[in-house]
Amino acid sequence: MELSESLYGPRPAALKVEALSWGPTRRQTIIHDLAFSVNPGEMLAIVGPNGAGKSSLLRCLYRFHRPVAGRVSLDGTDLWQLEPRDVARRVATVLQEPAGDFGLTVAEVVELGLTPHAESRNRKAALAAVGEALSLMNLTHLAARSFASLSGGEKQRTMIAKALVQKPDLLILDEPTNHLDIRHQLEVLALLAHLPTTVIVSLHDLPLAAAHADHVLVMHDGRKVACGPALKVLTPETIRETFAVETTVERHPKTGRPRFSFHLDHSF
Repeated sequence: MELSESLYGPRPAALKVEALSWGPTRRQTIIHDLAFSVNPGEMLAIVGPNGAGKSSLLRCLYRFHRPVAGRVSLDGTDLWQLEPRDVARRVATVLQEPAGDFGLTVAEVVELGLTPHAESRNRKAALAAVGEALSLMNLTHLAARSFASLSGGEKQRTMIAKALVQKPDLLILDEPTNHLDIRHQLEVLALLAHLPTTVIVSLHDLPLAAAHADHVLVMHDGRKVACGPALKVLTPETIRETFAVETTVERHPKTGRPRFSFHLDHSF
């Protein structure tokens, strides 16, 4: 999948997280002293068991939760020092919560991604970008359909297409492969890995994270367990300590990336 200039032309952002802590109250901390960085154009996958704090961390990264300590910076500037409109232009999100019924067609929902750039919007270029995003997500045949009539997987792909037309410098996705079949999971992750922007994605699926991300952040109980290339981070020891399962890790014969076989150790 290749993107034309009509759809994409961002400046991939550098993201830095320093001593980040967050909780709904100062006595109830969910994220504890996290620190990591993502270089421009890289894809970081965040993995961890349920309740690890992945979604809470993402909310800090797209400026929904204000940290109680530490900071998140975009190209060296604290996210909370940027104007909200600048953040809306530069950061796009795709959330795992089911999207509402917009009363719009698929093409109209995708075009909403252009809203932060409304003042510089060219109608012809906008339609070209929407059309390309629909094609990339295999949604062209559904462009005139009501968004409310779509399946869960079709809605998810529509929301990813909406994020693409925003041309973000930083794209954040929370479990984007939910509701997708195997082929669409692979296609979406392959597209994200080759986007000319910085991508942060939370995933439950370790093989998908290992196959596509430049680096993997492993979280447990709101803390960083490890962060780095998948082969160095997703070891049997780390997976055992984090997910309480035994793992055999091999190199895929075609991709060279890690592949996993999991089984339960009933001593856990």
